[in-house]
Amino acid sequence: MDEEVKPDDENVNYVLAQESKELFHILAKQPPSVIMQLYRMMPGTAGGQNQPSSPGPPVLKDCIEAMLEYFKMASAAECCSFLQSVCLMCENIPMHLDSRLMSVAGRVITDRAPPPGTEAVSLRNTDVCGENSGPDVTDHVPSSPLSDQHPVKRPRLDHWEQYITAATSLLQRRWKRLTERLVKEVQLENVWVSLRTANRGRDRPDQTPGSADRGSRTPEPDGDFGCLESRLTLETFLQGCAGKVTALVGQAGSGKTLLMSCLGQQWANGLGPVPSSYLFVLLEFRQLNLLSRPLSLSELLFQHYLPPKGGDNAKRAIVDYLLSNPEQSCWVLDGYDEFHGKLSRQEMTGPLDPKTPMPVAELISALLNRRILPGSTVLVTCRPRDAVDLGGVSDKVGQLLGWDQYDIKEYVDNFFGVKDPSAHRDLGAWAADLLLSSRHLLAMSSIPALCNICCICLEHLLVEGTDAERPKTDGGGRAQRQEPGGERGRPESVVTKGENGRAPLASTQVPTTITQVYLTMLGAFVSRDSSQGGSGARPQASIPPQSSVTTLDTLSQYGSELCELSRLAWRGLEESKILFVEEDIPPDVLKFSLRAGFFSQVEVRRLDGAVVNAYCFIHLTVQEFLAALIIMTTNDVSDAHLKKRFSLKTRWTTRTDQKTVFTDSLYLYVCGLASSHCTSALVQLSKAFGGVKGIKSWVQQRQALVLKLLKTLCNSNNLTGPKILQLCHSVQESQDQQLARQVVGARPTLELRNIWLSPSDIDALAFVVNSAGDIGVTLDFGACSMELDCLDVLSRCQHVHCLSFHSRKYGDKFAEKLSSVLPEFPTLRKLEFCGASVTATGAASLASGLENCPNITEINLTDNNLKDEGVQHIAEIFNKLPRLVSVKLGRNNTSLNAVDSLIEKMPSCLNIQDVHADGMKEVTVTFSQNSDVKSHKLKPKPTISLLNQNWCKSEMQKLAKTLARCPALSVLDLSGGQWDEDTLRTLTQFVPKFNVSEQITVNNSCSSVESVVVLTTLLSDRTPASELHIRLQSPVQVSIVFPGETGKPATEIPKKLSLSCCKLLPADMERVWKSLGTSSGLTVLDLSSNCLGNKGLKKLLEVLTHFRNLQEINASNNNINMEGVVMLASALCSHNNLTQIHISNGGKDELILRFSSEKSTSEKVQKTFRINNSSLLPSDITTVCRRLVKCRSQLELELSHSSFKDKTIENLLTVLPKMLSLQKLDVSHSITSATDALTLVRCLTDNKQVTSVELSPQSESFITFDEVKAEQVSCRLTHFCLNGDDVERLIEILQRGPRLSDLDLSSNHLGDEGVKRLVDSLPRLKISSYVNLSDNRLTQQGLLSVASTLCTCANVCGVEASLGEEKRSLIWFSQNGGGEKTLSVRESSLQPEHVVRLAEITSSCHTLAKLELKNNLLQSEWIENFVKLLNSTRRGCTISIEESWITAEEAVHLVHRCLSHSSNIQTIRVHQTTLNLSLKPTEPTSARGDNPDLAQSMATEKIGLVDCALDGYHLASLRSIIQSCPSLTELDLSNNNLGEEGAEFLCSILPSLPNLTSLSIGAKEPVAAVVESFTQACVQSANIQDLNLSGHKFGDAATQSLTTLFPRLRSLNLSHCVWTRTGGLQLAQALGRCVSLEDLCLDCVHLHEEGRPCLLEALRNMTSIRRLKLNKITTEMGQPGQSSVLDLLAALEGLGHIEEIELDGWRMADAGVEQLTGLLPVWKELKKISLSKNLISDHSGEKLLIALKSCSRLEELHLSSNLLGDLTAASMALVLPSLTRLSVLDISDNRIGDSGSRSLSRAIMYMKNLKKIHLTSVGTSELCAVAASLAHCPLVNDVSLSWNNCGDEVAQELSRVLPFCLKLTRIDLECNSVSVLGAEALVRALRSCPALQLIRLWKNKVSQSDALRLMSSDRRLNFAST
Repeated sequence: MDEEVKPDDENVNYVLAQESKELFHILAKQPPSVIMQLYRMMPGTAGGQNQPSSPGPPVLKDCIEAMLEYFKMASAAECCSFLQSVCLMCENIPMHLDSRLMSVAGRVITDRAPPPGTEAVSLRNTDVCGENSGPDVTDHVPSSPLSDQHPVKRPRLDHWEQYITAATSLLQRRWKRLTERLVKEVQLENVWVSLRTANRGRDRPDQTPGSADRGSRTPEPDGDFGCLESRLTLETFLQGCAGKVTALVGQAGSGKTLLMSCLGQQWANGLGPVPSSYLFVLLEFRQLNLLSRPLSLSELLFQHYLPPKGGDNAKRAIVDYLLSNPEQSCWVLDGYDEFHGKLSRQEMTGPLDPKTPMPVAELISALLNRRILPGSTVLVTCRPRDAVDLGGVSDKVGQLLGWDQYDIKEYVDNFFGVKDPSAHRDLGAWAADLLLSSRHLLAMSSIPALCNICCICLEHLLVEGTDAERPKTDGGGRAQRQEPGGERGRPESVVTKGENGRAPLASTQVPTTITQVYLTMLGAFVSRDSSQGGSGARPQASIPPQSSVTTLDTLSQYGSELCELSRLAWRGLEESKILFVEEDIPPDVLKFSLRAGFFSQVEVRRLDGAVVNAYCFIHLTVQEFLAALIIMTTNDVSDAHLKKRFSLKTRWTTRTDQKTVFTDSLYLYVCGLASSHCTSALVQLSKAFGGVKGIKSWVQQRQALVLKLLKTLCNSNNLTGPKILQLCHSVQESQDQQLARQVVGARPTLELRNIWLSPSDIDALAFVVNSAGDIGVTLDFGACSMELDCLDVLSRCQHVHCLSFHSRKYGDKFAEKLSSVLPEFPTLRKLEFCGASVTATGAASLASGLENCPNITEINLTDNNLKDEGVQHIAEIFNKLPRLVSVKLGRNNTSLNAVDSLIEKMPSCLNIQDVHADGMKEVTVTFSQNSDVKSHKLKPKPTISLLNQNWCKSEMQKLAKTLARCPALSVLDLSGGQWDEDTLRTLTQFVPKFNVSEQITVNNSCSSVESVVVLTTLLSDRTPASELHIRLQSPVQVSIVFPGETGKPATEIPKKLSLSCCKLLPADMERVWKSLGTSSGLTVLDLSSNCLGNKGLKKLLEVLTHFRNLQEINASNNNINMEGVVMLASALCSHNNLTQIHISNGGKDELILRFSSEKSTSEKVQKTFRINNSSLLPSDITTVCRRLVKCRSQLELELSHSSFKDKTIENLLTVLPKMLSLQKLDVSHSITSATDALTLVRCLTDNKQVTSVELSPQSESFITFDEVKAEQVSCRLTHFCLNGDDVERLIEILQRGPRLSDLDLSSNHLGDEGVKRLVDSLPRLKISSYVNLSDNRLTQQGLLSVASTLCTCANVCGVEASLGEEKRSLIWFSQNGGGEKTLSVRESSLQPEHVVRLAEITSSCHTLAKLELKNNLLQSEWIENFVKLLNSTRRGCTISIEESWITAEEAVHLVHRCLSHSSNIQTIRVHQTTLNLSLKPTEPTSARGDNPDLAQSMATEKIGLVDCALDGYHLASLRSIIQSCPSLTELDLSNNNLGEEGAEFLCSILPSLPNLTSLSIGAKEPVAAVVESFTQACVQSANIQDLNLSGHKFGDAATQSLTTLFPRLRSLNLSHCVWTRTGGLQLAQALGRCVSLEDLCLDCVHLHEEGRPCLLEALRNMTSIRRLKLNKITTEMGQPGQSSVLDLLAALEGLGHIEEIELDGWRMADAGVEQLTGLLPVWKELKKISLSKNLISDHSGEKLLIALKSCSRLEELHLSSNLLGDLTAASMALVLPSLTRLSVLDISDNRIGDSGSRSLSRAIMYMKNLKKIHLTSVGTSELCAVAASLAHCPLVNDVSLSWNNCGDEVAQELSRVLPFCLKLTRIDLECNSVSVLGAEALVRALRSCPALQLIRLWKNKVSQSDALRLMSSDRRLNFAST
């Protein structure tokens, strides 16, 4: 009890007065019936007569106040009676108050009746658990005197007090047992705690937060630790915890269990923060693990904590009181981290029944979640890792701090002071010196339990002898604060020289890792047992214990015990078992463990409540270490199991994570034991344990496995911050430098967020960082709590490039400490100290530290509290840091003075590059490097940005004076300040004094017209400003641009003035002109979006003469109407230098005037008057055009995107003939109806100056004019819906008009009827080029009408028609008529009747030379019938029919039937799927039908079946028909699979073909067995002179047969052939006999060394050779060597008649080219030369071109894939114009530059016969000149400019030249940089290029959607890869 109540000393009324306040709150919570019952106890004069009828809460409070006031002044008897009733009737009265009231009220004995108005009170008793206890007020139960009710509650209080007394005794005995051998006294006021924020809202995920919020204010996350200044003692921390759930967090070994026992001891003694009146319940989770069955609250309390005296009655009373007064209990739950179960967060759905049994975890969870005993005090201890489970229920969380060096030294002194001081006088001092000088021991000792272990190790190392008794401790008496010591990179040899007479120690090997400390501890414990005489049969050690040999020997002596003990530890780990009963432990092992000190004994209660002894390791880490020994010394744990279990443990967990007990140290020790330093110890222990065979090898393999697993984790890139920290610890324990380097190599930035960091953590980081070498490491600490001592350890990191700290926890003390260690980071480049609490004091400290960091480049101190003084401290060190790049100082509670101080540093600190301040949120200073200053590069001038600063006039003067003293600036930005005119005028007055070279910006700083006038003065001739841009509409923009260092006076600087959106009125213009003055240099004037109107426009036009250099005026959006437009038209004619006027929406929207320079006014200039997006009335057109008639310059009139009212076009046609200077009339998107279009076409007859008319409602529409009468006119009328009457009207107009060059009526929906009318009128029309009728909804009948023009119109020379996707319909004309004609029909789905009609047209057109039918779905019978109908023709004709089914057997059948039906087929050939026929003029004969006997009438000379999937057996059906062709001279069966059947076929027919001279049987898939048959067949044909056997594989016999044919051959093709070495020699020798050979192809053949001389001799003898192909020939060494190439070239010297030569792939290089150039002058008849892939250099290419000048007949030149450059291109410009017959030029894949491109363009301009030019990947994208030169090549049909990275300019240039290239069919622009703009330009040009069939645009900068849109407008654009 806090106080004993003495009735004799207290007055009852006095007590009531003292406690009335608390009684008021208690009574206010009672039911209204109870309150009214007590209220009636007052006499009638006070309460009875004034009783409320319907009491509500306000009325009840008044009643409570009234009765308390009454009984304070009432008699003692009345007061006592009242208090007794209160205690009996009211619930939830605190025990201390209940006891006091009952005591003081009970001594007054009265026998009188209850006061008037008092009714009886019935108490309903409860069961064992006290369920539903409390008063039940009724009106029907007989009343009983209060003296009878008092004994009912008094026994309950007595049992409660007795139970508290028993608990007091229990806790005192517990404390006495724990402190028998305690080294240091435990005092709660000396234990320090750091506050943590309780997380009651959300779960913390196990992931490291990203760095996206760096530099911004760092929010304190849920569950984070408090700042360093929030330290407080544990006693203070626990104060105020009554009625709350409090969590105390601490590392393993920090003394949580001891502190809870101490807290219980203080409560038992009436001390401490827990009131003695409370019930103190101390439960350990590790003992709760033993409770497997469900229990109720009473069972937990009485069976497993403390059984009460008094039996069931006592239990019922205690539980009854506990449930009624839960706030009078304190529950201490110790060691949640050791609990097997997992606490859950329970929703508040109502209270639970305490009597109901439930699992222990649910019971504890209910207690924490206030579902049972709400209001009780709960204190839970756990490790930080498991605190997340308490985050949703804890009201307060504290983190135990560790020991500092003073505490550690005190403990060491106490530890050794417990020993006999006479025997060990100096031992404590030596131990303290040794421990404090060892960094890792010091780091360990910050945790009390580990400090105890370190002392045991030191004692073991230092004490001479083994008889000293070791103290038995359990972990010290202080809480934990992790403070790492030094780095444990290598063993430390510590030699302490004694002072004051102490002798120096010998060189003692101090353990270098925690693992080695535990190994030493193991020896110390075993030695302790040995010194106590345990296992007496074992020999005693004769060498001092500090010897490692002795330690290992001692361990070996106890091998069996240690092995069993370690196995017990491992089993406990696997089963999450901490407590062991005697049955679990072998007796000898138990005795050994107790003697040695491994075990401590505890008392536990069984399920039946009996107390038994249990045992646990003295610390969990000892159990984990022994388990690690089993892993590393025996095969109890397999490799697979180790791989499965090995992992890093995180300090962050989530509520969904599985609960584990052993998570902290096990695998840390495994990694430590994997170190090579521990190998010998492991081998010795493994032997002692009776381990595996080959012990040393097995141990090393197990160590290697652990290091391999650790290496995998080192290279992982998905580890969270806590796991990275754990990885650093593990690597440090392994002492593996290579692993440490891999950690940093995989993650050069180590981000740590929301973690409590100890010195040992920093020490582990230092070990890893110092292994990085030259790798720069970034350490990023975000909201991490750390003691100041951590910074001392952090300074050991030698390779840190960036240090980053983000948290409000870091204040001035932290900054001061950090500044002292900053100079110790030699490689530090960047320091971030953001979102912290640093003031000017801290800034001064940081500045002092930073000035000693010469390599620092970046400083970030944003979001602190530096204020102006702190910023000045930082600014003072700018000059002292030569490598500084940037400093950030935003959000530091500063004023404008801070910015001024930064600007004032600029004159003295010349490397400041930029000062940027956005309000005070962002303040950044950037610097240039000294290397930039000293280099020859021009150093950029500094900039200043002072945004959103509000200055008054005086402040602006101060700032302006400061800016005037600044060095030269490039940009000054003062945007965001709302200034008045005086402030703005002050600024303008100082601007001439500023040294600004580029721009001053003052956006959002002015808003009135007066401000505009003030600013306009800056463009006068007196100021250096060149541009002034003002916009007053939001966002307000004002910028003043300067010309830089031009060297020109202000009067000669071109100036621009932009006053858009300034609300200027006509009257304001005078003020603007006056402010501007005589600014002679004004070139651009922007007055858009003002309120000028026509009056303002007139004033503007009046002052044009004052601005002689004006180039452009923008007066858009000034509400100008057509009256102003007329004024502008007059101004265009009257002002010579006014050249362009652009008007939109009648002048209301866009209005731009452009001027030419005075120098160009004397020349004839082009003028443009543009009106678009306007509604034009007839009178408007007439008025404007009449004004424009006066224009004497060339004029373009644009009336686009406008609407023409009635008669507007008529008026326009009337005035157009008078506009003699008009060059172009643009009406794009203005002519939308066919009627208007036809009306405008009338200009062809009304105006003789018209040169072209192009009208379309969907695209450009214009009419062009010339000064003289045009001879030919182009007319294009597209995309209108023309009906029959429209066509007739158009024909009438065209008949009266001039001669047409072309007529384009595509996409007009003409249909068959409209087309029929037009083609019938063609003979009456004068057309010289073509008529385009594409996309007019034609059917096959319309197509035939178009085709019939070949017969009906003499000038028609060709027809192209297609009803497929192209919808193509073109009629081509020749100017002179006559000549051969062509007809092409594609994809038109023809029917038999259509084929018959085509045959009639073909037969009727005697000049038809070529007919092409492609993919028309023709059937075989239709084709046969078509061939029959062609018999009547009298002239030869070439016919091409392509269908997909013409292949293999169908192809053979078709050839057979065609030959059977037609006797005048001269040539028939199937190539792939195309049938080609040529007809020979013959006399009319009767049809033969299918009669094959008329052989003498067959005129067929050539038959071919090439590459059509033919097999040999297909040829059988051709035998008879071929044998009936005696005139057959050529047979081509190449690229098929003939096989043996084909060979037999040839052998059977060749004898019957006496005139056969050419045979081609090139192989597709060579078969050696077949070629011999082929050669035998060839030998049988005596007249064969042209032979193609390419692709075959020859045996020696076949080669021998073949060589017999050589002397008579004129053409031989053996490309891609393969033969043996002997066969190759025979062939080479036989070639020497080919004296008549004119054509030889040996492409891709392999030359053997023996055959090469023979080939050279053969080439010398081939004097008649004309075509020679030797591409890609190879020798035995691969490509022909240099000597071989020269020999081959020398052999070509005598080929004087050569016409074509191909030498691709020879790699002849410069030497070969030099020899070749000597041959070219002899080859006078050369037409084609191909030298691709020959390594021809630019210099050699130049020589080659000069040599080619003598080949005047050259037609084709192929030089692709060489090394040609600008020199060669320059030679082409000189040579190619002289080669007038050149038609093909290929120089792809070379290295031509920009100048070479220009040279090449000059050459192309003179190549009038050029048909094909390929410039793929030529090395330059500047091909505009080349594209432009194509306009001079009228015959060009194939152009490739692909893979050159060409842009839109090339595409646009091509679009300009396309109309001049009428023969062009293909353009390849794939893989360039053409955007949608260039592609659209090509689409527009395609309208005038009907012959062009394909433009490839794959891999350009056109999106897929744009590509689909463009292809829909013209299918000839191809964006696909094929």
